[in-house]
Amino acid sequence: MKTKEFKVGLFIAIAIAMLYFGFNYLKGIDFFSRSVKYYTVYDNIDQLAVSNPVLVNGMPVGRVSAISLLPNKNNHVLVEMEIDSNVPLSDSTSAVLNSSLLGSKSVLLQIGQSRNKIKPGDTIRSEVAKGMFDVLSETATPVASDLQTTLRKFNGIIDNLSKNSQQLEIIFAKLQTTPDLLNKTLVTANTKMEDLSGSVKGVADNLNTTLTDLRPTLHNFKTISDSLKMMKLNQTLQKTQQAISNLNQTLARLNKGDNTMSKLLTEDTLYVNINRLVKNLDTLVVHFNSNPKHFLGPLGKSKEKIERDKRKEEEQKKAASKKK
Repeated sequence: MKTKEFKVGLFIAIAIAMLYFGFNYLKGIDFFSRSVKYYTVYDNIDQLAVSNPVLVNGMPVGRVSAISLLPNKNNHVLVEMEIDSNVPLSDSTSAVLNSSLLGSKSVLLQIGQSRNKIKPGDTIRSEVAKGMFDVLSETATPVASDLQTTLRKFNGIIDNLSKNSQQLEIIFAKLQTTPDLLNKTLVTANTKMEDLSGSVKGVADNLNTTLTDLRPTLHNFKTISDSLKMMKLNQTLQKTQQAISNLNQTLARLNKGDNTMSKLLTEDTLYVNINRLVKNLDTLVVHFNSNPKHFLGPLGKSKEKIERDKRKEEEQKKAASKKK
């Protein structure tokens, strides 16, 4: 009997223990892993609850273990988190309060790049992720602004159309009277064109008559012009023939050889004399450059003295050449 009672009691104890562990396991408490506690403070947790998961890159590494209010710190909310001890946390780690599309809450840990590890029980820097409503609000703000601008422009266009409608009515009224004015203008223009056509026809007849009268006169002018051209051409030919005749006479006289010009063309006496004169002048210039005193001696110098000076200069030149 006692054995049965013991078995029943043991079964009930085991069932209670399994219920306890199962309930806590469903709450996210893992009794087979070591976890440490960290804290973070938020201004508003937006319905974050105990047992909400703590995630790193989408992987659960812990849970929210407790939430309490801080009256001495402007009613900020202190959140206690149990995090796996194998997760390396540093002083650059931040706890981001996140809301999913369906409204579930979680805490996202952004580890950071710092190597300064924090101790269990330290407070992690808190941040709040932008929710769907915030994103939509930021996106909708410029769209709403553009929509307001478009509506203002549309209202301006409508106002302008309402103002211009009166002017359009006036224009339509004038357009209704325009055909009558146009008909009157066309009738007047037709009358003017008929008068102008008659005047042009009369002028054309007069012009034809005048041209008919001018034809004999133009023919006479043409005959006179041809006669003048022939007269000028004959005079030019006569002058050309006379110039050619004079040129032939001149050439004939040059060929005879009985005048000065023909002798210059046929004999070389003048060339020989001129060549001899040039040579004598060249010799005289050379002598003048060598002995200018013979030509530019002082006034009153006798011929004998000049000759003595010449001989003296020649002797000096010979002595100088012997020294060399």
